[in-house]
Amino acid sequence: MTTPTRPPYAHGWRLFWRAVRGRAFPRLVALRRERDWLLLDIVLPLMSVAAYVFVYRALRAPEAYIGFVLLGGAMTAFWLNVLWGMATQLFWEKQSGNLPLYIISPAPLMALLLGMALGGMANSTARAVAILTLGSWLFGVDFQVAAWLPLLAVFVLTLSALYGLGMVSASLFLLSGRGALHISTLAQEPVYLLSGFYFPVKALPFWAAAAASLIPLTLGLDAMRQLSFPNGASFGLWRVSVEVAALAGMTVLFITLARWTLDIMERRARRDARLTERMD
Repeated sequence: MTTPTRPPYAHGWRLFWRAVRGRAFPRLVALRRERDWLLLDIVLPLMSVAAYVFVYRALRAPEAYIGFVLLGGAMTAFWLNVLWGMATQLFWEKQSGNLPLYIISPAPLMALLLGMALGGMANSTARAVAILTLGSWLFGVDFQVAAWLPLLAVFVLTLSALYGLGMVSASLFLLSGRGALHISTLAQEPVYLLSGFYFPVKALPFWAAAAASLIPLTLGLDAMRQLSFPNGASFGLWRVSVEVAALAGMTVLFITLARWTLDIMERRARRDARLTERMD
């Protein structure tokens, strides 16, 4: 009788992508099972959007502002997912006792975070599409996209840079210990303002808008608004080509920084075996 042979262990890129799929799967399943959360994540952002829509219409603002608000309200789903589902992820894993398992596993931390990012991105995309669809129907917004391919490229670059920033923040928030929750709460509303979620960021003072351009959402939203409306370029902060180049640079920078910080943290944890205790 022959003994069954054990399948070879995955390593290298095969291990990396298996870890990505494994961590993305629970969040994809949650999209189908936790339908009550999906409803809350659609209705509550729509209420905020509706408030700004009624204010702009009462002030007789240009009709493009209604579309700007709707697009910004849809993108809040991604920002909140990055802030609470990515940046604080390692902190929550530490609190639940799973972080040591991640550290000693052969899968790299970046693969685990990338899987969480892809799963969360799918959930946020479904919610954003629902907000755009319902909001366009309720408020009569007509998106006139002349070129879908550039718009899709800007959207993908924005999410790549944004989730890269979330990976960098994950290790930094873990180092801050319990202060991670305070940092997350503190960062939520200022980014709403600086990124121009509910108004064109060009309305800010020039130096404030230029500083806000360091946030990927600021450039991504500004570029998508310029590409989604006929007169969107008149409300833009920079040319779309400049914003696309900046987003591409941010993507490379943040992903490189994320890999560097996560590798340092992982090596230190395996060497000292005291990561969680030292972070308390």
